[in-house]
Amino acid sequence: MGLDVGGFAQKPNWPRLGPTLVIASSLILAIRTARWPVSEAGTHSTPELDREIAYAVRLAGMVLSVLVAHHESFFPQRKEPWFVPNDDDIPH
Repeated sequence: MGLDVGGFAQKPNWPRLGPTLVIASSLILAIRTARWPVSEAGTHSTPELDREIAYAVRLAGMVLSVLVAHHESFFPQRKEPWFVPNDDDIPH
């Protein structure tokens, strides 16, 4: 016995939204730090840069959340099946 598929619902493909969040965060960080002087420390992190990275990720996450809530069709979609209940699923 298997479940009967009643149809499909279009839902955002959450695993594919990860790269979108990374790109958006990187763009925000690049814009906010574009005028910073070149660090003599090279690749060492500073507390100020750490705060900027955390802020960029938080801001990108908030924007992505609002966009998905109000305009989910903008993002990659996947078909998610919904199932028809059978006799075993209905309480008597």
